[in-house]
Amino acid sequence: MAIEIERRPMIVERTEVKRYSASARVNHWITAICFVLLTLSGLALFHPSLFFLTDLFGGGANTRAFHPWIGVVLVASFSVLFVRFWKLNLWNRDDTRWMSQIGDVVKGEEEHLPELGKYNAGQKMVFWGTSLLLVVLLASGLVIWDQYFHGLVSINVNRLAALTHSLAAIGAILIIIVHIYAGIWVKGTVRAMTQGQVTGGWAWRHHRKWLRSKVKETDDH
Repeated sequence: MAIEIERRPMIVERTEVKRYSASARVNHWITAICFVLLTLSGLALFHPSLFFLTDLFGGGANTRAFHPWIGVVLVASFSVLFVRFWKLNLWNRDDTRWMSQIGDVVKGEEEHLPELGKYNAGQKMVFWGTSLLLVVLLASGLVIWDQYFHGLVSINVNRLAALTHSLAAIGAILIIIVHIYAGIWVKGTVRAMTQGQVTGGWAWRHHRKWLRSKVKETDDH
């Protein structure tokens, strides 16, 4: 079957390849929805000029109450994603080479790039960057969650935690913007998280090593 793929690329182009299970997609969208809600509620509380966003949550008091609990759901949901995918996001030599040829990536000349597994270096940096920032957001968020933890730390530590929380949130928002843009830029990527499948042509072009492993699994069964 692997040989057939090499010789008959049109068959690959039309083939549907499963990339994500239904549970993985639900897990992803719960995380994504929580992130959007946290972004909106966080911005609403960040500056008076954005306070109008609290109307989306029923007012300022509700926004302050909902924001940390949505954060708890986000951390729980992302933790499941982390357990699912951390091994696939470990860095390897192909990722280093991919980064060194970022010019070919931007130009879309992927025939010059090494064959990749399920994720490329950019996706892995998004994964680990998000993981790190969520740890920072959780830790700093707990410190400034006055409803439950008021008075446990000094006012100076509380202020430092608030600043850290804000900076980490900005970093996370920027990472997710890049993540969304890349998903739209690479045509055919979005359907992986909406339908769970990609075309064989997409897999062959962007994640050839992963496609080979899928073919091998099919042959073994």
